[in-house]
Amino acid sequence: MQNYKNVELVKKANIYFDGNVTSRTFIENGEKKSLGIMNVGEYVFGTVEAENMEIISGIVEVRLKHSDTWQRYEAGTSFDVPANSSFDIKVLELTDYCCSYIK
Repeated sequence: MQNYKNVELVKKANIYFDGNVTSRTFIENGEKKSLGIMNVGEYVFGTVEAENMEIISGIVEVRLKHSDTWQRYEAGTSFDVPANSSFDIKVLELTDYCCSYIK
């Protein structure tokens, strides 16, 4: 289990899709990250910054913008999404994730 120490936490929650996806943003050593939970369902996310999404627990299938291929990710895996892009995600079971924003 990874612990974060000496972080700046943004108090307000990020709530998406009628509460089916939630996260909290924090800053660690100047790097923005978020920890969240996704309920089972299908969602489309847009990105401004490039990001790496680590799956802590759960199972998802992801299709990046301009791709026809769905890729499966489970606990202990991650995927990158380019800046100014989007991705489709199918959450197959309750999923705990950490999103790191890439500069």
